Amino acid sequence: QVQLVESGGGLVQPGDSLTLSCAASGFTLDEYIIGWFRQAPGKGRELVACISRYEDNTYYTNSVKGRFTISKENAKNSAYLQMNNLQLEDTADYYCATECGRQVLNGRVMNKWGQGTRVTVSS
Repeated sequence: QVQLVESGGGLVQPGDSLTLSCAASGFTLDEYIIGWFRQAPGKGRELVACISRYEDNTYYTNSVKGRFTISKENAKNSAYLQMNNLQLEDTADYYCATECGRQVLNGRVMNKWGQGTRVTVSS
């Protein structure tokens, strides 16, 4: 069964850090690009970060540049989103996917999404 499973979300305070994980099963993640998306309450889904197959190219939306880092670990068939200095506006459900919307990076693309993990930033 081909699936992506996110974990690592939670309730944090402004300025805190979290690392989200995306575990793949049923296929080899290293052939694919990986995107992390988020959807805040009452808003549309947005691409937060994307990484190419060989990890030689990344994309970040402007609001997270310098704070978030996307990575892959092929040995664990997993991808990660390290989030530092979290802000109130980072509150959202976060999803990993084997696609990056309109961003074109080197690697295979598959319309496969995880179920999401919730990040709540609150003081």
